[in-house]
Amino acid sequence: MDFRDTPDEAAFRKEVRDWLDHNLEPGFTNAQAAVGGERLKQLTDWQAKLHAGGWAGVSWPKEYGGRGASLIEQAIFYQEMARAKVPNPINVIGLGMAGPTIIAHGTEEQKQRYLSKILSAEEIWCQGFSEPGAGSDLGGLRSSAVEDGDSYVINGQKVWTSLAHLAQQRGHCIFLARTDPSAPKHQGITYFLVDMTSPGIEVRPLRQITGHAEFNEMFFTDVRVPKENILGAVNDGWRVAMTTLLHERGTLGFALSVASRIALDELIALARTVKRDGKPAIEDASVRQRIAQLHIDIEALRLNNYRALSATMKNGVPGPEGSFSKLIWSESLQRLAELAIELLGPAGLQGIDAKDPAVARWSFAHLRSRGATIEAGTSEILRNIIAERVLGLPKHK
Repeated sequence: MDFRDTPDEAAFRKEVRDWLDHNLEPGFTNAQAAVGGERLKQLTDWQAKLHAGGWAGVSWPKEYGGRGASLIEQAIFYQEMARAKVPNPINVIGLGMAGPTIIAHGTEEQKQRYLSKILSAEEIWCQGFSEPGAGSDLGGLRSSAVEDGDSYVINGQKVWTSLAHLAQQRGHCIFLARTDPSAPKHQGITYFLVDMTSPGIEVRPLRQITGHAEFNEMFFTDVRVPKENILGAVNDGWRVAMTTLLHERGTLGFALSVASRIALDELIALARTVKRDGKPAIEDASVRQRIAQLHIDIEALRLNNYRALSATMKNGVPGPEGSFSKLIWSESLQRLAELAIELLGPAGLQGIDAKDPAVARWSFAHLRSRGATIEAGTSEILRNIIAERVLGLPKHK
C-alpha cells in the first residue's frame, strides 16, 4: 500500500493545516483541563468555529451540514488536528457516535431535527449504554422502557456516562433500554434518543483519580420518551447500537496514532534529558528497549488504522479492526506514561500539582491512562471481539 498522499489529498491536508494555523488562538491546546466554566466556553466556541469553517462532520453528507469529504480526507483531518495538539470538539459523542448512527438509521424527520444542532454544538450528546453490573456485557442491561400511549416510560440506571453533566443542560442521550424482557439477551432492546432536560433524570458526576469528573451516573425515574424518539425499530436496538460502537472505535484511530507518536517523541526527549546513574537515561539499554517496543506498538497502530480505513471504504461500515486500534492504543499509552514517571524518578511523585509543567503533564497522563483500558470497551472485551470476529475462534461462553 502506498501511504503517500495523492496530489488531491496533499492539497486537502494543506487546506486543513492552513485553516488551523490561521484560526487557532494562541495557547489554545489540548491541555488536560476540567471541562467547565471558561474551558467549556472555549471548547464550545471552538466547535462553532469548526462548524462555520466547514470542519465539523467532515465526512457527513452535505445535505445534512457536513463537508461530504471522503474517509481518507476525514483521516487526514484527524491527523492534522492531532498534529496541532488541538482539543477534540466538545460534542465529540454527537459528532463521532450519535450523528453517524442517526444518519444510518434515522428517519428524515430525525435527521432534520438533530444533525445540524450536533454540528454546531447547540445541543450536547451523551451515551447511555453501560450499567452497573453490565458495563462490558452490554447485552445484560436492565433499564426498562414500557409502552404507554404515544410514549415509552423509562426506568433504570446508567454509569460511566461521558458528558452527561453537560448534556443535561441542553442536550440528548443515546439510550438503550429493554422493551421486551422475555426476549433473548441481545434482543428485545430499543434505541432511544432521550431529551436530557426531561423530568425524572438525575445526573451524579463521578470524580476520577485525576480530580476531574468526566463521567457520571444517571438515574431515570418514570422518564417519558415520545415514540418518535426511537431510532430504528422497536426491539432492534442491538443492531443500531453496533453501528454506534463501530464508529466509536473506528473514527478517531488516526488522531490517536498521531497523538501517540507525539507522546513518544516527548518521551524520547525526556529520556535524553533526565539522568540515570549519571548518564542520560536514553543510554540505558533497558530504557532503549522499552522505547523501541513502544515505537513498534505505535507503528502497528498507525498501519492498522490504514487497514481499518481500507475495510471501511469497501464495506461502508467500520469493522472489527477498530477494536485492534483501541486495544493497542490504550495499553501502549499506559506503558508510555509509566516509563515517563519512572524516568522522572522522585520528581514524578509530585503529582499533577507539581510546579514543573512537564512533571504535572506526565503525572496527569499516567493517572488518566488507567481509564484508557476500561472506556470504550475493556481490553478483555476487545480481545474477545478480536478472537471471535477476526480470528474466528469459538464464542466465549
